[in-house]
Amino acid sequence: MTGKTGTLFIVATPIGNLADLSRRATDVLSSVAVIAVEDSRHSGRLLDHLGISKPLIAFHEHNERERFPALLERLRAGDDIALISDAGTPLISDPGYVLVQQARQAGFTVSPIPGACAVIAALSASGLPTDRFQFNGFLPAKSGGRKKVLESLARDQATLVFYEAPHRILASMADVVDVFGTERLVVVARELTKSFETFYSGSAADVLAQLEADPYAAKGELVMMIQGAVAEANEPSIEVDKLLRLLGDALPVKKAAQITAEVSGLPKNELYRRLLEMKDDNA
Repeated sequence: MTGKTGTLFIVATPIGNLADLSRRATDVLSSVAVIAVEDSRHSGRLLDHLGISKPLIAFHEHNERERFPALLERLRAGDDIALISDAGTPLISDPGYVLVQQARQAGFTVSPIPGACAVIAALSASGLPTDRFQFNGFLPAKSGGRKKVLESLARDQATLVFYEAPHRILASMADVVDVFGTERLVVVARELTKSFETFYSGSAADVLAQLEADPYAAKGELVMMIQGAVAEANEPSIEVDKLLRLLGDALPVKKAAQITAEVSGLPKNELYRRLLEMKDDNA
């Protein structure tokens, strides 16, 4: 490339409270040639609030691969571009990966303008360990898929973080209780930085009960956080194995695993498989 090329700015916008937008973000949005937005109506309200009038290009998950070549051409021509999502930091469960990847591969400057991010905001106030965490985006919409994902993470020692849609939060929390047991610590953050910001925290069973009791729980944006597995609890102890075996002799396998999970805090599905292995060994 010859001559001056443009810069692609990745601009974080507020997740609720408009006062959280940084002065630098406002300056960048005011200076670029064009702004790529996830939803022009939503972002238009933010820009109107700021008194900024710029050409907007719709750029979302359904047209990202079609639109990025034109944006690269704008950069090549020397235009600065800002990428924003509906709320928070772009690319965090939002469109933009293809554009950023291709822009970097083409040699353009890509510059982040940091700001609000619901994942980090929720974690910082959750009271759960933050030295290691794993962000997993949205869980699958159907229970079977959700449980498979949760089961694959049940032994991970990092704090697990998910976004969740309001109409699925109760079903997802029920699956968390089913897979992780009733005692695993959980925090759900709702409507962060907004007037009705709420944190539900406690054991998985307690949080599910809190959500069921709150008529507003299934409204607004949600971040669900689950404490990671305790290192020494990754493998059932001799006592847990003994309890599992005794219950397995008197009860159906599923019921024996459920009771042992509630007592030990270990994942029910892991105990279920372990009891089946015990029975196979004794066959």
